Amino acid sequence: MAEETIFSKIIRREIPAEILFQDDLVTAFRDISAQAPSHILIIPNHLIPTVNEVKASDEKALGRMVTVAAKLAAEEGIAEDGYRLIMNCNKHAGQEVFHIHMHLLGGEPLGRMLNPDR
Repeated sequence: MAEETIFSKIIRREIPAEILFQDDLVTAFRDISAQAPSHILIIPNHLIPTVNEVKASDEKALGRMVTVAAKLAAEEGIAEDGYRLIMNCNKHAGQEVFHIHMHLLGGEPLGRMLNPDR
């Protein structure tokens, strides 16, 4: 079994977080280290350490993550101008918490995703 993470405690509401959405499949809350005016994390309620461990049985939760992202983007008023969804996998991608999570970022122009000089 994978190790418990800080996100597991947020899901169970054992530590404080500004939860914006929660159902039986996913939880969404504001990132405390926001990188944009709107920065929300959307996570499955069951622990999946990285995208590499995703199974077919996880598809419903992963699909819900995307539909919740669209719902929250509309609620945040960023859907029309645009937003970015990011999922990192492992250390080279910058994954810090090993419980998969989707970043919903928006509220200002975000620029290019990767260095154009590469």
